[in-house]
Amino acid sequence: MADETIGIVGAGVVGLATGREIALRRPGTRVVVFEKEQQVSLHQTGHNSGVVHAGIYYTPGSFKADLTVRGVALLREYCQDRELPYREIGKLVMAVRQDELGRMENLYERAKNNHVPDLRRVSKDEIKELEPNAGGIAALHSPRTAITDYPAIAREFATDIADAGGEVRLGFPVTGITNVPGGIEVSSGQQRLKVDRLVLCAGLQSDSVARLAQDKQEPRIIPFRGEYMLLKPDRAHLVRGLIYPVPDPRYPFLGVHFTPRVDGTVEVGPNAVLALAREGYRLTKVSPKDLLGLAAYPGFWRIAAQHWRTGVKEYRGALSTTAFMKDAGLYVPGVGAKDVIRGGAGVRAQALDRDGTLVDDFRLHQVGRITAVRNAPSPAATASMAIAEHIVGAVFGAA
Repeated sequence: MADETIGIVGAGVVGLATGREIALRRPGTRVVVFEKEQQVSLHQTGHNSGVVHAGIYYTPGSFKADLTVRGVALLREYCQDRELPYREIGKLVMAVRQDELGRMENLYERAKNNHVPDLRRVSKDEIKELEPNAGGIAALHSPRTAITDYPAIAREFATDIADAGGEVRLGFPVTGITNVPGGIEVSSGQQRLKVDRLVLCAGLQSDSVARLAQDKQEPRIIPFRGEYMLLKPDRAHLVRGLIYPVPDPRYPFLGVHFTPRVDGTVEVGPNAVLALAREGYRLTKVSPKDLLGLAAYPGFWRIAAQHWRTGVKEYRGALSTTAFMKDAGLYVPGVGAKDVIRGGAGVRAQALDRDGTLVDDFRLHQVGRITAVRNAPSPAATASMAIAEHIVGAVFGAA
């Protein structure tokens, strides 16, 4: 119905893109986005690396692959229309050892199946033409991979919602979700608002918020903190575009890489260490509640048993700049601890099933008139506008 009120929990880029999509596709619908913080995009979106991924890594036919291809096209057009930063600086996925060449070739075939535009193999000499200071014996070059400013995009989405007659209600931590006659009551303390349908895009808190809606217990969110170094200003010129390692398929993270930002800085990272709080952007932030939740979940102990050696290595990097930069120096030889300063950190909401399986793809659950986004992993920011299209289809296909 055109006069419905649709609620969205979470003002990150996915939640705001979804609210915007509803407002555009269903004129007359009132969209209300509920956000616990006093500004939008404060968590995963606000700590994003700014990369617009081209679709190199994802399993062909998966939601990740399909929504990324569509999402890139939508995002590029949106940024051009709104005069937001969007720079195609290109990416090298670089092999530095002979035993990585087979994985690189597999990655090339996967990327071609995903229709990554203009992707090509490059030799050691061609690497030097693209990145004079880089190491590597071979690489894949994706010239259309871009960088942008996701918090700026999120703020623009929020403006679009307001211009369409909707609202982003800040300082509204959702504490209750109740089915009532004719709709759903969303509460924050003593504040209550009735909506006709509800979409949960709560990111790091997605499982906690889903429990309020009586959704399934799994998957649970395991928070991983990714820490960055910054190249010192007089060393930033050493890197022109994005430089990534060939990923290890046994591990869900991409490894330490070099990422130029739209502000001219160059990040090195991230590592991936277990965060001791869902919003633990500092090593010293600890949440006893979050830790007890981890300790009580069988899936956590199963993944810990599989990957504890990698975890120890990652923690060394968190404590030592020299250790952090050891692998990075393989990709830009000569760059080490003396060339960087500590940068920021983000926390990734990694969904985990009870059997210890990392949830790799997007996952939605439907609970009556409630649509819960239970997993929106990278490249969720890249694919946000396409994810929004998919969510809207799910919302209005529900009873």
